Amino acid sequence: MHFKLIACEIFYREFCHAVARSTNQIDMEFLPKGLHDIGRAGMHGRLREVLADVDESQYDAVLLGYALCNLGVTGLATRSIPLVIPRAHDCITLFLGNKERYLDYFHGHPGTYFYTSGWIERGENLSQLGIDSVPHPLGIPKDMDALIAKYGEDNAEYLYAELHGMTRHYGRLAFIKMGIEPDDRFERHARQRAIEQGWEFEVMTGDLSLILQLVDGPWDEERFLVLPPGTPIAASFDEGILRAGQKRS
Repeated sequence: MHFKLIACEIFYREFCHAVARSTNQIDMEFLPKGLHDIGRAGMHGRLREVLADVDESQYDAVLLGYALCNLGVTGLATRSIPLVIPRAHDCITLFLGNKERYLDYFHGHPGTYFYTSGWIERGENLSQLGIDSVPHPLGIPKDMDALIAKYGEDNAEYLYAELHGMTRHYGRLAFIKMGIEPDDRFERHARQRAIEQGWEFEVMTGDLSLILQLVDGPWDEERFLVLPPGTPIAASFDEGILRAGQKRS
């Protein structure tokens, strides 16, 4: 089988590993993590453009290496071949192997910040699409000196805390070890970050099964949504997470 894989670069190492050992022929295209930072409409628009550029005559299906991702994938559809996406709320589900394990951990360990090799290499302190990110359209600089110059010292301190305070509600850092890391550099980095933040630290064993099955097939209904041509992705707002939307005429 010949597939087109469109995935977030957070999964770069994992999907490269999966594709290298798959019997299928898979052409990969990775998009920047920064898509998550430009809002639902911006993310959807960029993914729609990429899908539109796929020469579907060359492939048996398009595989999406994404989750629901704050509804950023809703409305996406192919034209003439199936579209396959894991049933997942966000990328952590793909790293943990299934939505049940993710929900169990999420409810049992609130306030956990997750790290993987991809988040460290490609997701931490990055602004690949910074010009499209929320502060930029509003004209808000992120640098402290620039904030002071524009808003004054008191206002700048508040804005800086808001722009850089996304982790203030966390108290634990979990490094998800996928078993394909070349050495311990990522785990050491994550441990050091937890120390700096004063957080608890945990190493979790990841599970590649969702990623492997996405590139290998077959796709069971419990773990994947397989959409026929012209049928868009929709949120189900239940344990299935995703469902088929109304087919376009």
